[in-house]
Amino acid sequence: MEQYAINGGNPLVGEVEIGGAKNAALPILAASLMTDETVLIENMPDVRDTNILLDAMAGIGTHVERVDRHTVKINGSLIHDLTVNGDSVKKIRASYYFLGALLGKYKKATVVLPGGCDIGCRAIDQHIKGFKALGATVEIAHGMITAEASHLCGAHIYLDVVSVGATINIMMAAALAEGRTTIENAAKEPHIVDLANFLNTMGADIRGAGTDVIKINGVEKLTGGKSYSVVPDQIEAGTFMLAAVASRGDITIRNCITKHLECVTAKILEIGGNVEAGEDFLRVWCDKRPSKATIKTLPYPGFPTDLQAQMGVVLSIADGTSIINESIWESRFQYTNELNKMGAQITSQGKSAIFEGVEKLYGASVYSTDLRAGAALIIAGIIAEGRTEIYNLGHIDRGYENIEEKFRKLGANIERVQE
Repeated sequence: MEQYAINGGNPLVGEVEIGGAKNAALPILAASLMTDETVLIENMPDVRDTNILLDAMAGIGTHVERVDRHTVKINGSLIHDLTVNGDSVKKIRASYYFLGALLGKYKKATVVLPGGCDIGCRAIDQHIKGFKALGATVEIAHGMITAEASHLCGAHIYLDVVSVGATINIMMAAALAEGRTTIENAAKEPHIVDLANFLNTMGADIRGAGTDVIKINGVEKLTGGKSYSVVPDQIEAGTFMLAAVASRGDITIRNCITKHLECVTAKILEIGGNVEAGEDFLRVWCDKRPSKATIKTLPYPGFPTDLQAQMGVVLSIADGTSIINESIWESRFQYTNELNKMGAQITSQGKSAIFEGVEKLYGASVYSTDLRAGAALIIAGIIAEGRTEIYNLGHIDRGYENIEEKFRKLGANIERVQE
């Protein structure tokens, strides 16, 4: 069994380069199937989720050529199977992006029901609502979901709740539907904008991405022949920002979009950290114990749920009592039990947690409960006194590329070892 072995106590100092965003790369890869021409995707993160998705694409007949670690050529002209299944693909949430992409292009798709991190119920009712509004029939049976239509017609769709996945799936299917589709109460995350930009480079007509109203004028077909670079990962950048504060370090974060991180910057300044923003970099440093704060996770541009656990580590050693209210997922506080093993004093119930700040954490054997919790535990191990062992690294590998190497270059004493 693999584990991270961390000897804590070193402040993190230096520079780190941020890679492509996993949450943008996954729908972009799925959308690349929507043209019969070759598409070149650059700045793709080499993480488990993207690799599983690429394998699934190859499994249905897509030509996938890895140019290098972060560049891939994709040609979907020879797809022979509209059913996406398999033990690996069912473990990732992004498998459902095949629905919107294949339904848009072929008017039919069957996909295994998605998995992902166990952080709460992930209903797909808004996806189904959108597909039906476009004219598709949807059936769920034997662990598979099938969407099919003789043709798709534009529609006015109001999402009952803000859903990133539903916004993405409807946007892909509507790109090749007849007429105009309007999505109201749409998600506004940076990866929504990135997907819309990618589809538009292929000839789609999508406007309003990044606002709560997206309008899509359907086109007859999409084209390829151009390269597209995935947007930098705001969650990876935010993880290192919070690591700098927790370790009382000084980190310069390169290749990031500072606009995407304004909510994190605001909270860091509020608790006593320092942030210097450049055109494509952020310098974050802290030379004292952080102060208490109240956090509520919200859809973008609010504080991201995917940085909640990392902020939880900061608040576990803050001066005073802090509160985090999680408004997105109901099971995202599983990591607090692991932090309590390290000496934290956290009480969580439902979608809220109270953090009684302690002076320091202590090394312990802990288990990564989901992707972002795993990153949080790495930060906890780095700031803890003594040795920490982190298990269940598969969660972390889903979304962070060589995270131990990046932390090591900043001065962390971390190794990936076989027990």
